[in-house]
Amino acid sequence: QVQLVESGGRLVQAGGSLRLSCTTAHYIFCRYTMAWFRQAPGKEREFVAALTANEGNMDYAESVKGRFTISRDNTKNTAYLQMNSLKPEDTAVYYCAADEKFYYLRADNYDYWGQGTQVTVSS
Repeated sequence: QVQLVESGGRLVQAGGSLRLSCTTAHYIFCRYTMAWFRQAPGKEREFVAALTANEGNMDYAESVKGRFTISRDNTKNTAYLQMNSLKPEDTAVYYCAADEKFYYLRADNYDYWGQGTQVTVSS
């Protein structure tokens, strides 16, 4: 059974930074697109960022462009989401996802999902 394990979420003040991590098995990580989604209380899950395995295709939600950066370390089988200039509206549970697709990265039809990590941004 494939596992995606997220970490790094915590309470942070507005304007601060956090780095989320997502680790999975090598046979998944080396081939799959890695993505981050988030779900705020009372809202639907939304796309945040994605990066293909060959790093040839990357996408960000408009709301996080210029503030968040997705990256991946193939030596550690880990994807990261660096979040800067955090705002209270970034408060959500952040989910890591993985899929073989190289297009339509914003669609949430990913094969594998993590359990989520809570990010809370105080004003």
